[in-house]
Amino acid sequence: MRSLSLGQAILIAALCAMLALVAVGIGWVSDATNGVDDVAMDENGWIALGLGSFFSLAIGCGLMALMFFSSRRGYDEAADPFRKRSRDRT
Repeated sequence: MRSLSLGQAILIAALCAMLALVAVGIGWVSDATNGVDDVAMDENGWIALGLGSFFSLAIGCGLMALMFFSSRRGYDEAADPFRKRSRDRT
């Protein structure tokens, strides 16, 4: 098993710290003392939440797919004039 370099260890520590901060923030926001427990969401709110979540996920997945296929087919090569092409190296 390979040991971690100092940079990788710092990156992992920073990501764990951010994860801990997110967990603390979620706990603080969902605390019952802030008065959010008493708010009820009606049918229209649930529909809006569902549609917003679905379309956000669909747009995100669609853009990721476009980026993947664009990279695979070489459309991004012209956008980086400083990158050497594979045929220039031979």
